[in-house]
Amino acid sequence: MENNKRFLAVLLTIALSGVLSACGNSSEESNSEPTSNSSAQEEDIETTEKEPDGSQEIEEEKPDGSSNTTQSHDKDNSVEASNDVDAIDKNESHESSKDEYLKKLNKMEEADRNSEAKTTTAEMVEQEEERYRTWDDELNKINGVLEEQLKNDQMDQLREEQRKWIQQRDETAKNSSLKYKGGSMEQLEYVAALASLTRERCYSLVAKYMK
Repeated sequence: MENNKRFLAVLLTIALSGVLSACGNSSEESNSEPTSNSSAQEEDIETTEKEPDGSQEIEEEKPDGSSNTTQSHDKDNSVEASNDVDAIDKNESHESSKDEYLKKLNKMEEADRNSEAKTTTAEMVEQEEERYRTWDDELNKINGVLEEQLKNDQMDQLREEQRKWIQQRDETAKNSSLKYKGGSMEQLEYVAALASLTRERCYSLVAKYMK
């Protein structure tokens, strides 16, 4: 009997140890599952955090590239503008020579001759006034060129000569218009004389003073 009791006790001990072992394995498995899930979530979080950083870096590169392109265009525009200024300076310098300026005056005079003739007195007066303004503007341009070419004492002498010439021009035009005093042609003759005398003065200054 005692041997049977001992045998049963051994069997119970073996059975209990098996049950405890099985319970232990199940608890370990249950504990390991959350661990794997948490690590997967951490990976997802890391992946999510990296994506915005990557997109920000790409967006920051685009403004840099466009800025460089703008600077390149600005440089090209500044070079083109500089070339245009140089071309203008060369043309003005070339036009300031005596021969070239005389050619210009000849073209202006030819344009006067080829202009359409007006029919009414009012239209003819308006046409002559426009012709006078054109030649007077050109006379001022010629004076500007001569200021650059002549010495100070020569330019002072020319200014005094110009003041006298203007007074003489106006008197001559007035006397010429008196032939039609009181008539509709008086104003026309006065303005036409101013235009013609100013045109002659342009030729005179270029021929006498311009280099």
